[in-house]
Amino acid sequence: MSSSASSAAPNQAATNNLEAFWMPFTANRQFKKAPRMFVAAKDMHYTTADGRQVLDGTAGLWCCNAGHSRPKVVEAVQKQIAELDYAPAFQMGHPKAFELAARLAAKMPSPLDHVFFTNSGSESVDTALKIALAYQRAIGQGTRTRLIGRERGYHGVGFGGISVGGIVSNRKTFGTLLTGVDHMRHTHDPERNAFSRGIPENGAEYVEDLIRIIQLHDPSTIAAVIVEPVAGSTGVLIPPKGYLERLRDICTEHGILLIFDEVITGFGRLGSPFATDFFGVTPDLVTTAKGITSGVIPMGAVFCASGIYDAFMTGPEHMIELFHGYTYSAHPLACAAALATLDTYEEEGLLTRASELSQHWEDGLHALKDCPHVIDIRNLGLIGAVELEPIAGEPTKRAFSAFLKAYDEGLLIRTTGDIIALSPPLIISKEQIDELFDKLRNVLNAID
Repeated sequence: MSSSASSAAPNQAATNNLEAFWMPFTANRQFKKAPRMFVAAKDMHYTTADGRQVLDGTAGLWCCNAGHSRPKVVEAVQKQIAELDYAPAFQMGHPKAFELAARLAAKMPSPLDHVFFTNSGSESVDTALKIALAYQRAIGQGTRTRLIGRERGYHGVGFGGISVGGIVSNRKTFGTLLTGVDHMRHTHDPERNAFSRGIPENGAEYVEDLIRIIQLHDPSTIAAVIVEPVAGSTGVLIPPKGYLERLRDICTEHGILLIFDEVITGFGRLGSPFATDFFGVTPDLVTTAKGITSGVIPMGAVFCASGIYDAFMTGPEHMIELFHGYTYSAHPLACAAALATLDTYEEEGLLTRASELSQHWEDGLHALKDCPHVIDIRNLGLIGAVELEPIAGEPTKRAFSAFLKAYDEGLLIRTTGDIIALSPPLIISKEQIDELFDKLRNVLNAID
């Protein structure tokens, strides 16, 4: 810290001054000139500071799967904070943590029957990577230290996550990152798959790039491969037919753990509880967050195969098996929120509701094909992407203009590069789907 910074006088800024908050993943200067403030939320809508209703087309940030301010979740959190506000998870426990783990494990296919709690998707990813490395060592495969990600992958913002991730802007500023990391090529193939409905036909052969990496490094050096079943934050890249099945086979053949990052696809987004169900492919570890509490309290969870867990349960019983964890692992408020969220999902059939709406969603989304500047549309479950042709010399500007225009029109969308991403709460009605695409059509017809 510089001497001028350390000796500065106390900040006397007004409490409503916008400068103190360095906003994440935000054009701070642009925002603070024209702030966009939400002050309330209920079900499918946000309320702005000036009293307007904004239809939530993104479930917050892919997380509010059950919608906003759902009564059962609100009541559970209110009750929990008065009963037990915090309990340490190191050498101690509280009942809701074990109840939640058991209920979550019951939703996963065997053998994914153990759960390690975190506080975010980024923490879930770093946890899964550490478990994979420690497991290989525990079974006598300590030479397996390499981690393989994928180009255009997003795995949070921890150093582990950005190392295996493949989004350039998230990596280029932060030095050399973790060593011993390599990347498969991505699956985006607009020349063959543009405007595909659902799972694209072409591109399964791209998974063979993993064979190249295995041959380069030797399988005895590779601990794990991590992919998003559907790559979300990079702009909704759907895996080609047969891709994930072949990926599973390659990893199994070479003794490499397969990690699915289901922070986005988990908890009903595709029309099944998890992408493991939807695609019928079972990995060794699954990272989750976001929808686990419907975004109400920060929480994440890593699902772990029993064979991996059992490999650590050796040695003296009084010894710690895995030197890893977080102060807020299995936080009582988060557990209460998650349990009530699971109740809400189950009572309202939300974990499979996207399957009932997916055709209506697909038809409405692809009807935007004739709008100006649209060069591709992709969809699966209740996820959608509209890719726009970039403005020459000004990448991202066209989509950001659409984001601002949509907010003015009463619609929240998400943009990444020049791609509009959509992922509404699972409680959305067909009428609200129609409203969402009507508003988006007006936006696309209005931007340059």
